[in-house]
Amino acid sequence: MQASARKHADFRHDWDQEAELLRATVRVPESDRPHQRLRAVGQQDQVPASSADSPRDAFTFHPWRSHSPPPSYYSNSMSPLETKRSVDDKGTPEHLSEAEVQSANFVDVSESPNAPVFSPAEEKRLLRKLDLNLLPFLSFLYLLSFLDRSNVGNAKIAGMATELGLTGLQYSHIASIFFYGYVIAEVPSNIALKRLRPSVWIPIIMLAWGVVMTLMGLVQSFEGLMVARIFLGLCEAGLFPGVTYYITMWYRRSEHARRTSIFFTAATMAGAFGGLLAAAISEMDGIGGQSGWRWIFYLEGLLTVVTAIAAYFIINDFPETARFLNESERSFVVGRLKRDASDLANEFSWTYVKDAFVDPFIWLQALLYLLVLTPLYTYSLFLPTIISNLGYSNTMAQLLSAPPYIFGCLVTLAAGFASDYFKMRGPINMCVCVIGIIGFSILYSTTTPGVQYFAVFLAAAGSYPCIPVCVSWNGGNIGGSTKRGVGMAIQISIGNLGGAIGPYFYKSSESPRYPTGHGTLLAFLCGGFAVSALQIYLARRANARKEALCAAEGHHEDRRADYRRMGDNSPLFRYTI
Repeated sequence: MQASARKHADFRHDWDQEAELLRATVRVPESDRPHQRLRAVGQQDQVPASSADSPRDAFTFHPWRSHSPPPSYYSNSMSPLETKRSVDDKGTPEHLSEAEVQSANFVDVSESPNAPVFSPAEEKRLLRKLDLNLLPFLSFLYLLSFLDRSNVGNAKIAGMATELGLTGLQYSHIASIFFYGYVIAEVPSNIALKRLRPSVWIPIIMLAWGVVMTLMGLVQSFEGLMVARIFLGLCEAGLFPGVTYYITMWYRRSEHARRTSIFFTAATMAGAFGGLLAAAISEMDGIGGQSGWRWIFYLEGLLTVVTAIAAYFIINDFPETARFLNESERSFVVGRLKRDASDLANEFSWTYVKDAFVDPFIWLQALLYLLVLTPLYTYSLFLPTIISNLGYSNTMAQLLSAPPYIFGCLVTLAAGFASDYFKMRGPINMCVCVIGIIGFSILYSTTTPGVQYFAVFLAAAGSYPCIPVCVSWNGGNIGGSTKRGVGMAIQISIGNLGGAIGPYFYKSSESPRYPTGHGTLLAFLCGGFAVSALQIYLARRANARKEALCAAEGHHEDRRADYRRMGDNSPLFRYTI
């Protein structure tokens, strides 16, 4: 009996020590620290039953999950010492001894009394510093990416279709197959980006697709071009989801849209610049015994290879290690990001990957992205052909394809800045869809060349701005960096199926009116408008229910460490409208 009593006392003493360690780790308020909340690992949470219409059951969009923060979120099937090691997001080695962990002073930089304080003017200057060091190079990378995927449309009217003997739907197959590889590789690529470093992973995939792009100029048949295009899609897939995810690691949620818009305008500039560049390069026809369209692939691919090598030295990985920031600036950026994310978990876990795949909000955003991205991809692949069929020469069609892209670029920037200024995503997206609906309605209903050319301006303005707004909307509504990275990749992966199906909408037999193509894209944008409205309704309802839960059960910001592993299911997390 005495031995049993001593054993029980030793166990209770060890548990009390670990309990004190756990309290220091998660900073639980005094009112929530009764000893019975710290329980042995594996014991089931004793959550009292609640009525079906209680705020706890009503607030969330995920009704099958538990959302009140049970004590198991503190341990998560680990001892308090293991929890201490796992919740530190500042790179603390996991092999520290218990004494080292207990003596360590883990302080959230956003709550430290020594944390740097910046005035609004200083914060604005710091944001400009981030913008100047990050966005220009990221935009250039995406310009190369979009240029390399869409230059097949320029090559087609520069002689590729004739030389390779393309007939029927073969060009549509060539344009479409790129996106099958693109869809397959996007989610694994974002996981690799999370596990590696952006300065390593992004140059690797750029080097790979640059080599494929360069060698594409050597193809001699339809079959060879098909193989090259699928490998181009596999290699290039990681850039857009990776960079959009990368932006969320530097800026607060309310600042994403304008930055993503600036970055994405590279796509519209690629459309404008690509036509001008293709017109110039195609004049090299015959040099070295090579056709002009082959030189388009050679030169644009080599430019990507050179840029990939430079990217390794130029890209900064994360705010904590940014070379262009001083120590106080790094601390301030990290602190404002943690406050904006309600201190949600940033460590990698396969649980967060699974959470992304079962979150219906993410799949609804993926559907929305598919509906608005399909018109954009189809538009960019067929715009030179559409203009050429209005009666212009091939060179003139290349040149006339630039102004609509420039107009789309300006509207994209305006939509991104308006979205951040008003802190709204859905209403901006709906307004943009209306512009596109008008443009494709005109294209569908008339064959007058001047009117059709005016309509392609509206089509560009109603397609391109939707993309950065939708991506920012999805990224801002996912809590936790791992789940966010996977969720954004899912959205972009599903959306890119539009690139696989879009090329079949425009049939050469229906030239120059293309009623099937224009009518289908018109329907897609109408669907995008409707899904945006649905998403707004669901987000407002979820926020109202979370407000009711917080009021009923006393969830406050000072308890955010309690909910760090709940992601966007946290009662403190609010969805962007």
